[in-house]
Amino acid sequence: MKFTLLIALVVLLAAAASAVKARAAEPLLPAVGQLAPTFTLPSQDGKQIALDSFRGKWVVLYFYPKDMTSGCTIEAHNFQRDLAKYEAANAVILGVSVDTPESHQQFCTKEGLSFRLLADPKHTVVDAYGSLGSFVGFTIANRNTFLIDPQGKIARVWTKVSVQHHSEEVLAALDALKK
Repeated sequence: MKFTLLIALVVLLAAAASAVKARAAEPLLPAVGQLAPTFTLPSQDGKQIALDSFRGKWVVLYFYPKDMTSGCTIEAHNFQRDLAKYEAANAVILGVSVDTPESHQQFCTKEGLSFRLLADPKHTVVDAYGSLGSFVGFTIANRNTFLIDPQGKIARVWTKVSVQHHSEEVLAALDALKK
C-alpha cells in the first residue's frame, strides 16, 4: 500500500513539473489593462520611433514574421487599404518584425506601404511583447497584434492572427472601444 502511494505521488509530481515547464515555455504577452512595454526602434526610413511619442493616439502594434512573404504582404496591404479609416479614428499603425530597416524600406517601396515598419533584429521588443517565435530554425516574430489606447495601456490582444480579415477585426474593436 505504501509503495503504491509512493508511486502515485511520484507520478503526480512528475506531471506537475511537466505542466509548470510547459507553461514556462509559453511566451508571456502583455495583458489587457497593462501599460504597454515602451520601446524605441528604427523605421524603414532610419528614423528612431518611440512608442511614447504616440500618447494621445490609438496604436495598432502588429508583429509579423517576414518582409515580402505572402501572408505578411496580405496583412500589410489590408492595413494600408484601411489606413484612412485608422487615421480618422486617431490611430496609427506600427508593424514590427526582426527584419532590418533596409529590408523594411524595400518592402514598403515594392508594396506601396506608407505606415511605419519597425526593425527589431535584436528581438528585444518582439520578446517584450511575448511574440518571439521560430520557423524552421529561423527566429521570427509571431503574428500577434496589440491595440494600445491613448493612455498607453493594452486595450486588446490578438494572437495567431489570420491575415485575410484582421484589419477589419482591429477596426471593429477600435470602434467598439471608442464608444
